[in-house]
Amino acid sequence: MDNSERVGDWIQTFCGLVMYPLDPRPEEIDIRDIAHALSNLCRFTGHVRTFYSVGEHSVRVSRACDPADALWGLLHDASEAYLADMSRPMKRSSQFGPIYCAVEERLMRIICIKFGLSKDCPESVKVADTRLLMTEKRDLMHGCNKPWEDIGEPLEGTIIPAYNPGQAARSFLRRFEQLTVEQTQSEVKTNTDRGQ
Repeated sequence: MDNSERVGDWIQTFCGLVMYPLDPRPEEIDIRDIAHALSNLCRFTGHVRTFYSVGEHSVRVSRACDPADALWGLLHDASEAYLADMSRPMKRSSQFGPIYCAVEERLMRIICIKFGLSKDCPESVKVADTRLLMTEKRDLMHGCNKPWEDIGEPLEGTIIPAYNPGQAARSFLRRFEQLTVEQTQSEVKTNTDRGQ
């Protein structure tokens, strides 16, 4: 395709692909790029006591949600690999928020197509993400005299960031491989049970 037909400008990904964030295509999405980028992005725009990556957060969400939704949980922030992130107050209360959210939604639709996910984020992933948010707030941030709008019950146990970016990327890719192998095995079993 002639690149002059594409919308917006492009970025070069970790794997050397050309990717148009405003005009994404499934063939431009690579799980290695997602793992690498998310593992180099710090949660809370870096306002944590110690580095804690979006990649590690994503692995934790995939383990905290319903097992049937674990791949969605792992990839729930995958758009940030190409867009970076915008803090929730900016998404909710600024003129940029709706624009960012529209771009993010379009990109997530393409990511869902690429990895065979349902187009809507499952409720168990939303719950796990909020519980992780509350746990991360408790364990990784300094106290604040203003209450957060997001509320939820933190998870049990304490989060101690376990990975540097390289380790987080490898953990993310291992989790992806585990979940996609399980998904393939489940599909094969379902087809076998149906006599196909």
